[in-house]
Amino acid sequence: MSIETEAPLHVFRFELSFKRVDSGQSGAIRVCGGAFAECSGLEATMEPKLIKSGGVNYGSTQRPGAVSFATVVLKRGMTSTRDLYTWFQLVGAGGHAFRLAAQIAVQNSAGATVITWGLDRCLPVKFKAADLNAKGTDVGIEELHLAHEGLRLLLA
Repeated sequence: MSIETEAPLHVFRFELSFKRVDSGQSGAIRVCGGAFAECSGLEATMEPKLIKSGGVNYGSTQRPGAVSFATVVLKRGMTSTRDLYTWFQLVGAGGHAFRLAAQIAVQNSAGATVITWGLDRCLPVKFKAADLNAKGTDVGIEELHLAHEGLRLLLA
């Protein structure tokens, strides 16, 4: 029996895109995207249910429970584009705002996509503008925090 092994992926090559899925359109419509420097929070956690049985004094039976998803945090250098803030503002103001599907494509050293993560029904829950400091020379970093309803591993 042979076990196939691959080289680990570098985590600095990824591309993120948002898409709106309309029932009246065939396929997805690209809404906004960006060159993000950092993406964290791609995680799902299942809380097991403990079932205690009478007469069994050594441990409990564990069954699968509800799955919850972490908030995904996106960071990028501040630019003059306003699409992500506009989306957050529409949601925060209570107006009609659509949820977006997000895809994070992880690429190998040749630039080919090898893994794609999908986030279902994303909703912006926090937007943080860059800190302003006249004494510094750093690039301004803005953050967008996303709540979502599903983390999926898509085919490459």
